[in-house]
Amino acid sequence: MTSRSLVPEEEEVALVGADTENQHDDAHVVATQDPELIQHWAQLRGAEPATGEATPSGPATVDVHDGDAGIRFNFPGAARYRPIEWPEWFDHFRHHELVFVYERDEPEQPPSARYRLLKMESLKKRATVLA
Repeated sequence: MTSRSLVPEEEEVALVGADTENQHDDAHVVATQDPELIQHWAQLRGAEPATGEATPSGPATVDVHDGDAGIRFNFPGAARYRPIEWPEWFDHFRHHELVFVYERDEPEQPPSARYRLLKMESLKKRATVLA
């Protein structure tokens, strides 16, 4: 795994959906707000929707300082956050105007689990967002 930032300053990040993910083939990092694509990404990695914050479905479990994203994924063998259902995860995602930024998988390499949840406004400040 590389130690460089997933969203380096002033780089291009393609905003994709399930129907356009295969465009921008040269982009190593892409972003989406498409629920289908996010769930597919999580499913391929065995990741489950989770949170560390108190929500109507349960209490806070972890003190998270993440710029207010609040939602996470639990990965197999690393489930430190409280599991939540997809509808609650996406309600929070939409309410906070988040975008899911992830590293594309490399051929013949294990799937990358690198991702960030950012406010769309924050992504636009950091990178050139390609539609």
